[in-house]
Amino acid sequence: MNEDNKKVPKRIAQTILNSLKGGVVPRIGLPYITVGRKNEIQALLHDVDIIGEGGASFRFIVGKYGSGKSFLIQTIRNYVMDKGFIVADADLSPERRLQGTKGQGLATYRELISNLSTKTKPEGGALTLVLDRWINTVQTKAVTETGLEPGDPALTKAVDQQIYQVTSAVSELVHGFEFARLLSMYYHAYIEGNDEMKGKVVRWFRGEYALKRDAKEELGINMIITDDDWYDYLKIFAVFFRLAGYAGMMIMIDELVNLYKIPNAITRQYNYEKLLTMYNDTLQGKARYLGIIMGATPQAVEDKRRGLYSYEALRSRLSEGKFSRPGARDLLAPVIRLEPLTPEEMFVLCEKLAAIHAQLYAYDRRLRTDDLSDFIKMEYGRIGADQNITPREVIRDFIELLDLMYQNPSLTMDALLQSDDFTFEKSQAVSHQTDENYVEFTL
Repeated sequence: MNEDNKKVPKRIAQTILNSLKGGVVPRIGLPYITVGRKNEIQALLHDVDIIGEGGASFRFIVGKYGSGKSFLIQTIRNYVMDKGFIVADADLSPERRLQGTKGQGLATYRELISNLSTKTKPEGGALTLVLDRWINTVQTKAVTETGLEPGDPALTKAVDQQIYQVTSAVSELVHGFEFARLLSMYYHAYIEGNDEMKGKVVRWFRGEYALKRDAKEELGINMIITDDDWYDYLKIFAVFFRLAGYAGMMIMIDELVNLYKIPNAITRQYNYEKLLTMYNDTLQGKARYLGIIMGATPQAVEDKRRGLYSYEALRSRLSEGKFSRPGARDLLAPVIRLEPLTPEEMFVLCEKLAAIHAQLYAYDRRLRTDDLSDFIKMEYGRIGADQNITPREVIRDFIELLDLMYQNPSLTMDALLQSDDFTFEKSQAVSHQTDENYVEFTL
């Protein structure tokens, strides 16, 4: 994943700098700017190998706002897509939870299915692509094995048999029978060129039927995906994707803090109960070819009044053991707690960003090693920086300095760092930043 010596394409360089300056994680180009987190990445990639062999995994990535949770999640997302996985990601919100009385759980499912991504369609919306690719693969395999020509009725029968093998494997799962029927419907609609029926099946898979009556009338299926059972269908999808030729499925859910923020205690507990079900399924072997990664703040996990630890069954499973400590965390545990990036790691990241900036705008780098050192020392030398400074803050400051120096060639790094406005604003930001009132972007 090391891209240090490669020239960064302009489109990617622009995306990297614009995203980071705006406080969000770029969807592309992460290998060019990844520093640190080597051990965390290796631990998560070990999970990927297990998932590809038919297992399942569940991890929480825990860190303060701006500490790099979403960056790490995005890095793993890109890696597993390159390895042939299908990825579904979503951020929780007041409207998207794991469970709810007004369809909030189903809303999360819909977001995940909407964001289904593959290596060839990384921006999401890959469901119909995957279904069509599966059918084409089965047809090609049948032609190769039988030697029959397309259009031959005997070939259609051979393809039907292979489709049946897949649907039979799926139908053994909970709710799998209806899922298998719909796969078969999609296949026949595809063969017949019936785009209307294909669209109806896809609507059902996306969880867009609100009433059983409508699904019954249009598809002959007396079931719909609901708030209570949406996770069961993700488990079915994971198995189907494997049978369709992919390595497995990785689900990534960020902003778990929105469960912590639910004001009603009973509603929070229902959501934690759903989370426990998902967690137990993966560890007990009830899910296959499925990985789940969730991003959360320390408070959202460890607060015993409102966080995950308020639900005893989760607290007993997720609490750190007696021997883990800062600098020596157990990265094989279900919770990966992100340590702050060191000043040395931030220095390396700033070097990478300076090189990308100079390359993008076609100028000779003016910043010396001493300039970068002075910048890092100033950022980490402020009152409270050891507790509150985050990679997001440092990165945004640094890109702003690069932009100013590019647009104003007479300015120097030293002059900008010593300006009263910069010093005052930074000291104010650090002294007021807490988990309670700091607004998270997504880095």
